[in-house]
Amino acid sequence: MTIKIETSFTKVAKIEHPMIMGAFAGLGRAEFAAPFSEAGGLGIITAHNFRNVKKFKAELEKMQSLTSRPFGINFSLNPPIEHFARLMNEDNFLPYVEAAIDFGIKIMTTSAYKSEKIGTRLHESGCIWIHKCATIEHAISADKHGADFVVIVGLEGTGFKNPLQNTTLINMTVAKKILKNAKLIAAGGIADARGFLSALMMGASAVCFGTLLMATTECPISEKFKMEKLVKIKGYDDTEFYKRVFHFSLKDSPVPSMSVALIDDIIPIKERIERIMEDSEKILNEWGIKKEIIKLAY
Repeated sequence: MTIKIETSFTKVAKIEHPMIMGAFAGLGRAEFAAPFSEAGGLGIITAHNFRNVKKFKAELEKMQSLTSRPFGINFSLNPPIEHFARLMNEDNFLPYVEAAIDFGIKIMTTSAYKSEKIGTRLHESGCIWIHKCATIEHAISADKHGADFVVIVGLEGTGFKNPLQNTTLINMTVAKKILKNAKLIAAGGIADARGFLSALMMGASAVCFGTLLMATTECPISEKFKMEKLVKIKGYDDTEFYKRVFHFSLKDSPVPSMSVALIDDIIPIKERIERIMEDSEKILNEWGIKKEIIKLAY
């Protein structure tokens, strides 16, 4: 029997493992998210992949047909960056928020820019609000505005970058020290059992996976991309890859995260999660921790 780890996040999300799926532009749809929920994590539908509420509602119904387990929604807000208009703002998203609430979704995430209006509406409806950010400053702001959980992404991760972004190690340990109310979810460069356990030891209630989930059979990207950009490339010894990941500019990173250094194969999502949990149990046993269930207070 593989070890079970219970946290405040697994309790409120009603999931088996303290794991949440990242928000995927273009890819965050039911066929990709449902297998993650089925494997015991919290699958995420990315709302801006659907340009009208009717299509969004249809996707929620499709997701429900594919899994009976909990799943969440992400709202990635358009940041105030010049010439950046790929995403939507809070007012654009409010009809989507209402549709998700009406559908019975209990956990929703916001990211890319502050989203107090959405967070307030989620709390009014009794939902859990998770906000994803890249810096300590923004984590403090989300905490003050009442986010229940804050995903803080280290610069090892991909997606939106910030000149003040720090490593996952520093982001997590500092945020754990200074945030007053919100609980933490770790993201950025985590792709195996050691990274997963390290994040929990740093105070995370869960871990958010992004690039790792692209290296799965269910991810709807080309096999060529999976092999050339995820399996074959090793970020620890590739100069061009290193420069792109650490470019410190306020735009999307054009490459996957530094976690590619830990990815050696393409396997189903269920197998990916099972491997992390089985390896975690082996490591914990090496530490002298031999329990079927580990209950964390946070």
